[in-house]
Amino acid sequence: MDDAAQSDRSHGDASADAPDRPPSAGPAIHISGSHAPATLGPLIERLEAALAPRAGEVRVRVVHDDEMAAAHQRYKNVPGTTDVLTFDLAEDSDQPLDADLLVCIDEAARQAAARGLPVDHELMLYITHGILHCSGFNDDTETNAEAMHAREDELLAAIGIGPVYATDEAADAEHAE
Repeated sequence: MDDAAQSDRSHGDASADAPDRPPSAGPAIHISGSHAPATLGPLIERLEAALAPRAGEVRVRVVHDDEMAAAHQRYKNVPGTTDVLTFDLAEDSDQPLDADLLVCIDEAARQAAARGLPVDHELMLYITHGILHCSGFNDDTETNAEAMHAREDELLAAIGIGPVYATDEAADAEHAE
C-alpha cells in the first residue's frame, strides 16, 4: 500500500483502546460503520477465537457502494465497487495482525441474496478473506485460491456458519451439469 493510503485510513470507532487480551484470545477485531449488522458481534468473537493464537488487531469498517467505489478507485485505480479492500499495515505475515478492512454492505446484500444466505454470513466471508490476505494467503492463482478458500471454509465452519464461498461454487457446478 502506498504512503498516501496508509496516512489516509479511517478507523471510525475502531481506534478505541481495547482491553488487554490474553494471547490465546486471537486478534482483536473491531467493527465500525453505522451500517454494520448487530448480528456480527457474536460471529466476530467466534472468529477471534478461531484465529488464536494469532495476535494483533483488525479494524473493519462497513461501508456502502459509494464509499467503496471511491476507495476502490483511489487505492486500486479500479472503477466501481468491490466486496472488500484490505490494507495490511504489518511488515510481514509473521508479525501480529495490523490491518484495516473496508467491507461493502451493499455488495454483501447482493451476493447473499444470490446465494440465499444471510448478509452477516457474506460479510464474515469478506472479513475472513481480508484477514487471510494479511496472514500470507493469496488468491492470485487457481492453486492459491483453492488453498485460501479452503481455509476460509474451515474458519467459517469453526464459527458456526459453514462455508459461504463454496455454496456459490456448488451452485455453479450444479448449473453446469
